[in-house]
Amino acid sequence: MSDCIPLCNASDLVDGGRAVSFDVVHGGQTCRAFAVRFEGRPHAYLNRCSHVAMEMDFQPDRFFDDSGRWLLCATHGAVYRPDTGQCAGGPCRGGLVKIELSERDGVVHWHTAWNLQPLAF
Repeated sequence: MSDCIPLCNASDLVDGGRAVSFDVVHGGQTCRAFAVRFEGRPHAYLNRCSHVAMEMDFQPDRFFDDSGRWLLCATHGAVYRPDTGQCAGGPCRGGLVKIELSERDGVVHWHTAWNLQPLAF
């Protein structure tokens, strides 16, 4: 069973716009993750390129290419589908690690799972 954790106001995510970043624990490590909006729905992934496990955004919270249609690794040029995280081109192996989100009452929530936990403060 997963917990539901408030992430941001729904209005913070604009189609093809800036991401909202957050931290999770994945595989025993603290990792950055990001949420974006694409075609009206929020999506979230670990901020880790599948080509080489490093963060994808060269400028903070900017993951979309200039068209707003693709997620782009600024270092390697790997391209991912915003709705699934699957590799769409460039040097990537597989896809991004997806984090389940939901949206209700003007708030986007993320759902923890066995391998993704919120950081304890």
